[in-house]
Amino acid sequence: MIQVCSQCGTRWNVRDRRRVWCPRCNGTLLAPAGPESGAEWSAPAMAAPVRPSARGATPQRLPAGFRWIAVRPGTPPPPRRGRRPLGPTPRYSVIPRWGLTEHFEHVDQQESAPRGGPSPARVRNLLVATMIVLGAAALIHLVRYALLIINRSTLLNPWIAGSATWVGVGISVIAMFMVVGSAVVLADWLVARRAAAFAHRGHEDPRAGWALRAGCLVPFANLAWAPVFVLELAGVEERLTWLRRPVVVWWLVWLASYAVSIWSIATSFTQDVQGIADNTVTTTVAYLLALAAMLLAYKVFEGFERQPVERPTKRWVVVSEPGTATEVEGSAPSPATAAV
Repeated sequence: MIQVCSQCGTRWNVRDRRRVWCPRCNGTLLAPAGPESGAEWSAPAMAAPVRPSARGATPQRLPAGFRWIAVRPGTPPPPRRGRRPLGPTPRYSVIPRWGLTEHFEHVDQQESAPRGGPSPARVRNLLVATMIVLGAAALIHLVRYALLIINRSTLLNPWIAGSATWVGVGISVIAMFMVVGSAVVLADWLVARRAAAFAHRGHEDPRAGWALRAGCLVPFANLAWAPVFVLELAGVEERLTWLRRPVVVWWLVWLASYAVSIWSIATSFTQDVQGIADNTVTTTVAYLLALAAMLLAYKVFEGFERQPVERPTKRWVVVSEPGTATEVEGSAPSPATAAV
């Protein structure tokens, strides 16, 4: 006795015992196709007369346990080829050199193009040496003023008086040359830094090198142009927010140092004792202001050299959106990007 599964269509020989569920898919088995036990001894059932329909012949009724299946017309498709065995796992005595070639761009590891101008270490050493000389000059003139006060009531030793005078003159000459040298080196550094900053952004410095040096070294003109050049450089490197205040403070102190230095030079030709004492105080203040201006210039220089031109000033981080300080329980906040 054969029973056909209504789901997978498998034909099962259930012999003389009728089953209900398919052993393969657990589907329902149709009625058995063969006659039940003892059916061959019973009288055959009379088939009901088939009435012809009006449209044509009645379609042939399938016996129990059979169903119609759609079959592809024509010849049957060729059988599928079995998967070829992969074989043993390959083993190599050395690392294989074949494969896809991948090219990695090492942008951060590439050496940047050599930049012209003085090195940052040279500029730092020169600025530090200049500040030391300016501090020594201010100290010498302060000692000289103290000797002038003592000389009002006590006669000084000629060697002490001469040493204080000529040491002050010598240290003043050295300080003057050191300040001029620092200005020249800083001007060269500014020209090279601007050229590198504009070149990194694919542009050319709109100001010529001679114009930059003239604006930084010509007296009185450098008071107006040198800070402008520095602010332009900070704007190109996108560091104007952090460097605007140090540059402005350095500019104001430099103006005060300029004014006091001019006043000390103008009053240095006096011959009376009180005039010499006043000029000594003015010169001491001028050296202290020059030291402060040089220290602020060093701070501005370090603000630029803290990171190279090729390194971006901003970095992108993931932060939560503003206005969504409180979040619903069980829901994750939607992130947003922001520049720091």
